[in-house]
Amino acid sequence: MNAPFPIRTECPPGACTCRREVLLGDPNADIRILQLTREEEKKLVDRLENLSSLSDLKRMEERMHALLGIVLTITPSIHGVRTTRGINIQLEDQPGLCRKTKQAIPAAIRRSMEKNPEIAYAILDAHDLLGGA
Repeated sequence: MNAPFPIRTECPPGACTCRREVLLGDPNADIRILQLTREEEKKLVDRLENLSSLSDLKRMEERMHALLGIVLTITPSIHGVRTTRGINIQLEDQPGLCRKTKQAIPAAIRRSMEKNPEIAYAILDAHDLLGGA
């Protein structure tokens, strides 16, 4: 398959669960996620680590969905939130999304929340967990 853009190189056999071959084998598949090369992933992680506000995070969430098809869900834990680990950050499973990327994106967002706790507070407030405090 010849993509109109550079695509991510293949992971070593057995090291990843990305199912890249499913995308490349289907002519009707959405291959946008394969645009996320290792270099682009580093840029994305760096950008996510340096978020300054919840609106910045929401913009990045929208851009990741529009450009790569990545669906990101951020919700507070039902068991309470004492640290940023209490905020669930999940990427929807999709073919072509590398296992390491699925771990790197939430980790970068957590590091950003640790640097700027206002982001975590805004997430909690958006879910009305602070109760107008």
